Amino acid sequence: MPDIYSHTANVVRNIYDRRIDTPAVLDADRYFPDGSRFVQSWQQIRDEAMAIASRLHAVPRFHELMSAQEAISANDGHDWRVFVLKAFGHDVRENLERCPVTAELLRRCPSVLSASYSFLAPGKHIPPHRGPFRGVVRFHLGLSMPLGEDGQLGAILWVDGVEHRLDNGDSLLWDDTFTHEVLNATNHVRIALLLDVWRAEMPADMIALSHLIVAGARLAAYVGTATFFGLKRAVGPLQNTASEKP
Repeated sequence: MPDIYSHTANVVRNIYDRRIDTPAVLDADRYFPDGSRFVQSWQQIRDEAMAIASRLHAVPRFHELMSAQEAISANDGHDWRVFVLKAFGHDVRENLERCPVTAELLRRCPSVLSASYSFLAPGKHIPPHRGPFRGVVRFHLGLSMPLGEDGQLGAILWVDGVEHRLDNGDSLLWDDTFTHEVLNATNHVRIALLLDVWRAEMPADMIALSHLIVAGARLAAYVGTATFFGLKRAVGPLQNTASEKP
């Protein structure tokens, strides 16, 4: 599965690279103006994420949702857990009901394709990797960004070799097809809201291709055969991944 995923992702990236030429970090005001809504409400979003974190053992690890990501999720014995709110345009209703503020923001922002809370355990390192296709861009909102022993922000995101240390309420819009890496060099869980947003200002052929890819991934996710995105579970059962059972 990882070989199929990597090969397919490389082919798709090459297609987009010939048609889209934008930098690794993007201007949110231009490419995702609705991001300001999430920034303005970051404290309420954080409160909802912290409530989920109180039962963190019930939140699935990333590779339990996407088997193709095992190399970056199960690589070092430290957890990367992901609470999915929306996937490929599919609302995970049970999870959204637990997060009404975030759910309402997502309802008002139709350009958001996928949304999740990301929980990185202390010491977790996500090695360098690249996303599969440029039809979406990643919006990263810091919710609980811990300090290291030196009193400085200790959760580090590298995008295309540039270091970013986001504070609580800080955001970054970036293209995850560029090589990126994450390290939580602290003794506390790092919590962020991650949104995948339809890329603005694409050529018409890339818009059509993007919608075709996402429609295929959504369909395959329902039947549990999404080789491109490496899904291990169907999207539907994700509604139960935040069960209160240990």
